[in-house]
Amino acid sequence: MILTDVHTHSTFSADGRTPLAEMFARAEALGLQYYGISEHFDYDYLAEHVLCEGKQVPMIDAPAYFAAARALQAERGHGTRLLVGGEFGFSPDKKAQAMYAEAIRTYAPDFIVNSVHTVDGTDVWFGAYFRGKTKEEAFRGYLLRVKESLAAPYPYDIVGHIGYVARNAPYPDPLLRYADYAPLIDEILQGIISREKILEVNSSGRSAGRFLPNTDILTRYFALGGRLISFASDAHDAARVGDGRAEVCEALRAIGFTHIAVPDCGKRHMITL
Repeated sequence: MILTDVHTHSTFSADGRTPLAEMFARAEALGLQYYGISEHFDYDYLAEHVLCEGKQVPMIDAPAYFAAARALQAERGHGTRLLVGGEFGFSPDKKAQAMYAEAIRTYAPDFIVNSVHTVDGTDVWFGAYFRGKTKEEAFRGYLLRVKESLAAPYPYDIVGHIGYVARNAPYPDPLLRYADYAPLIDEILQGIISREKILEVNSSGRSAGRFLPNTDILTRYFALGGRLISFASDAHDAARVGDGRAEVCEALRAIGFTHIAVPDCGKRHMITL
């Protein structure tokens, strides 16, 4: 079995807890054939003046990150394939979009995860986003931003962690269910399929479930013809690299999926589940 984990973070990300070399060493020890580091590029935070618990989030030192990651990639040319990527937090702000496009031109990442963290000038992880909103209002606002993100004016490979809004949602029932937002989720899934993007299954679910999106959304994606799926632990420390992969793969096989997609410098490796 070929093991993959494409979407992790080291201390080059503001919330990472383990240095890059140690993250990669853990991936090697686990026998991963493809390991993707995708540090946060939080230009959405910058453009929309988003604070994290009242503080500004430091931006990534992109030159230092790519220099270190490329050096590690060149040094370890056998065994685990290190993919050097980025997670781009989508923003409708033109300045943020231009910064993402410039990062692609300058550093040529091996892959890009396009994800949504911010809505209404707030990261939806934090309680401030939910204050004064019903669950329907909060979740619909998030899903509308996800739909908007699909048309990002820069190339990307993966649509990351759909359901992020539910990870820390304060409602008695925090799950994002397909049936509650079916028409809108269908638009999102059809948008992913028509653009031939990869839908990520992320095992860092927290309150959102064991993984996200949940099986109801994944089942609908399959029914609509979606076949491109990636696995992500979203690990921010070495202990979580690869975490939950066996459970995710079992669930995907039960739905009917047969392969995991790994983006690699404009190519895709299709790995049998």
